[in-house]
Order: sequence, then structure tokens, then C-alpha cells
Amino acid sequence: MSEFLFNGLSPFIATVLIFVAGFTSFLTACLGAGGGIILLGTMAQVLPPQLIIPLHGVVQLGSNVGRATMSWRHIDWGLIARFLPGALVGAFIGHYVLVALPPAVMYLTIASFILYLCWGPKLPKLILGSWGTVFAGGVTTFISLFVGATGPLVGAFLKQIYSDRFKTVATFAAAMSLQHVLKIAVFEEAGVNITAWLPLLIAMIISGAIGTYVGLRVLKRVQDKHFSLILNWILTLMALRLIWQAVELLI
Repeated sequence: MSEFLFNGLSPFIATVLIFVAGFTSFLTACLGAGGGIILLGTMAQVLPPQLIIPLHGVVQLGSNVGRATMSWRHIDWGLIARFLPGALVGAFIGHYVLVALPPAVMYLTIASFILYLCWGPKLPKLILGSWGTVFAGGVTTFISLFVGATGPLVGAFLKQIYSDRFKTVATFAAAMSLQHVLKIAVFEEAGVNITAWLPLLIAMIISGAIGTYVGLRVLKRVQDKHFSLILNWILTLMALRLIWQAVELLI
């Protein structure tokens, strides 16, 4: 039973993954972003390379669906309707792209865009409008197939649109839910089988739901101006981490 439950992982490692899933969901719920990429980095240390992104996608789907459900009243459904067509196109193209961009180039591009969105001038209204949202949905979904966690990029884009912390977190959760559904579908179509990992994934999703519940309660105590500043620094730290990864690959 234990071998099936942990699928070759020790009980200790499985417990750590379950705890980290809850903690990172808590971080994303109360700070707006950052949890997904921390979870990805943790899973990358202990899981088979070919399964890291699809398994991470399943856990993140559970976490984001839970967060979107708990905060559905604040979701900007109009933006989600515009985000979806782009996400579908991004997933479709990604399915047929056999050779990805060099990881270092992708990391530096994402990091630069995040830093611009956090600290540069506000994007023009055209980019933040309907077609800009479609484009963001397509690009971030395509990239997610290769780097796994595009939460900071989506979060940085939404931060330019909303000042309300609840709308930011709720709409982010809905957008990421769509993205993870499409990503999982692409990997399923590619023949990746995650059935043996379901017990561990379910435990991580439950832990994530608990973390989300606690994080949303903390979010109620955070003022909008403080939330924006905290989110900026969380995203900046994520961007600096991507730059460091790119430098390591180039050295």
C-alpha cells in the first residue's frame, strides 16, 4: 500500500511534498503569486524529470480551482472570457512544437517582462485591453508547457489591471485553472500517464485547499496598498531567481 501511495518516494519525501503544497497555496492566496514556482522547484528535486511539469500542473489545478471557488464573487469573468481563446491557441501550438527555446533565453525573457510589469511604466491601454488579454493567454499558456510555472508572469500582467487585492487573487486563480487544464490535456495527449501518482496528488491538493482557506483569511487583513507592494517584491524575487537559473545555464 505504501509503495502505491508514494510511488517509489519515501514517506518522508511524500510528507514534505504534501506540506509544501499547502504552504505554497497559502502564500499564493495571501500574497497573490509565488507559490507555484516554489512548489515546482521543490518537486523538481525529487520527481522524475519527465513528470515534473504535468504532476505540478495537476496539483496547481487543484489549488487554483479551490481558490477560485472560495473567491468566485471577485472573479472578472469578462477577462477570463478573453483569456481563454488565447490560452487555447497557445496550448494548440505548444502541442506541435517539438523544440523549445533555449531555457536560458526563456528564463531571461520572462524575468525581464516581470520586472518591467512590476517597476516600469504602466502598459498602454491597448495591451491591457481585450486583444492584449488574448495575447497574454496564448503566450503564457504556450510557455507553461516548457517551464511549468508561469504564475508570476500572469500575476504581473493582472497586477497592471487591478488594484483590488481580492479581484487580483480570484481572477488569477481562474486564469491559472484554465491554463493548467489545457496543459494537463496536452501532456495526456502526449502519452504521459500520471495514474500511479494520483494518491499523492490528491493528498497534495487537499493540503493546498487548506492552505488556500487560511491564506484567504489572511488576505482580508491586508490593505490594498500593502498587497500591491508585497506582490511586487514577491514577483521580483521570482524574476531574480529566473535570472540566476539563466546565468547558471550560460556559464
